[in-house]
Amino acid sequence: MQTIQSVYRGRFAPSPTGPLHSGSLVAAVGSYLDAKCSDGEWLVRIEDLDRPREVSGAANDILHTLEALGLEWDGEVVYQTQRLTLYQQALHDLIKQDLIYPCRCSRKEIADSSIVGIYGMVYPGTCRHNTISLAQIHNVNHSHALRVRTHQDCIISEDALGGQYSQNLKHEIGDFVLRRADGIYAYQLAVVVDDALQGITHVVRGADLLDSTPRQIFLQQVLGYATPRYMHLPVVTNIAGEKLSKQTRAAAIESSNGLAHLIQATQFLGQNPPQELAQGDIASFWQWAKKNWHVEKIPRDSNTKIHDCVS
Repeated sequence: MQTIQSVYRGRFAPSPTGPLHSGSLVAAVGSYLDAKCSDGEWLVRIEDLDRPREVSGAANDILHTLEALGLEWDGEVVYQTQRLTLYQQALHDLIKQDLIYPCRCSRKEIADSSIVGIYGMVYPGTCRHNTISLAQIHNVNHSHALRVRTHQDCIISEDALGGQYSQNLKHEIGDFVLRRADGIYAYQLAVVVDDALQGITHVVRGADLLDSTPRQIFLQQVLGYATPRYMHLPVVTNIAGEKLSKQTRAAAIESSNGLAHLIQATQFLGQNPPQELAQGDIASFWQWAKKNWHVEKIPRDSNTKIHDCVS
């Protein structure tokens, strides 16, 4: 198993499905400040695997907005679509452990046969008896998805804000997809491989991804990767209580009003910036923010579900 580096290494990993909005800016600001206040590095990774959902030009727009707002990343920007061979190698490692199988269930079959848990449908393991070899994976016609065999052990994670969080993957999630039937690698696999190979030590992101953390820790364990430290920030919602996103028509961040957006993001994170910052510039804002970042002031997300494993 790999060990976590002593130097703090964080990241911001947006999907190019639209421009940067207030919700994604909170995640960017929170992860950036936590890294910089720990004398660490802050990387940017564009998670562009899901090409059908990608908006043309969105990746460049996001990067330009980050630059305009003074969020300076370390190293080169990484694009997931340039790392497909790395995800395939991870699948190879899991096949060697007999942890991968092809699933030919249709969406309707899964919906009809699945148990509904607190996170949605729990895959019932219909195709669990199927096997696949290394040779077959290269010749696959993508008529089926590839799932990973989970176990009944409790997966426990420690969140810097919410405390201990746990899941029994087999009972609460089921065997989950690592490569979709259309050949696209799943988020859960790609993010685990990327975090490990980029040496990420701390993951600071929205609480909407908290439910994914046990699945990622499970994959880290079976692939022999180190587990980063996690902190899940409160999620920005609209008046209807919906998470801000392209689907909920979240407004794009206007660089011309960047200082106001940054102040608003830090206020949302409980950091209480002084009023006089609004009369200054972005450089002055970051000078203050880096000296006054206090994790203990961040409010806990009211929608976060902290619970024990079910049996």
